[in-house]
Amino acid sequence: MLYICRKNYKQIKMDTRTETMHPCSIAYIRRTGAYGIECKTVMEQLKSWAKQTNNLKDDSIILGIALDNPEVTIPESCRYDACLVVSNDFHTDDNDILTRELCGGKYCVFTVDHTTESIQQAWSTMFTDISTLGYTIDFSKPIIERYAMKMIRKHLCEICVPIR
Repeated sequence: MLYICRKNYKQIKMDTRTETMHPCSIAYIRRTGAYGIECKTVMEQLKSWAKQTNNLKDDSIILGIALDNPEVTIPESCRYDACLVVSNDFHTDDNDILTRELCGGKYCVFTVDHTTESIQQAWSTMFTDISTLGYTIDFSKPIIERYAMKMIRKHLCEICVPIR
């Protein structure tokens, strides 16, 4: 399904579909504090580590996960994980890199241009779009920004919203 969203009279295209994600293992760096440009710094730190350790490959998937709702959590307590999907048997001795399992489930996936404007527009309209499609957000799981290397080369990324 293709949506055309309007903001300030400019059109931004979003391709929307549903997908069942499988559980996966992730290596991640967590930042606590207000969401914003600092999250990009953590993402760059993760990518730098992944390149140095040869864990960043052509088929790699990077995730950005905001774990708290800034409307109900004070900014200083908001948690953001910059993640790399890794194999189930992945292990690291690097104390800055944490690991855990990410549960799967059904998601509404918005494919957007990999620009700040398009991502902000998607965040501002996706909740209404999900409701319009007849889905309910599953607030027991986090919303995930997904950056697959093959999509980044096309200047695209995905925002994955858990649904019921």
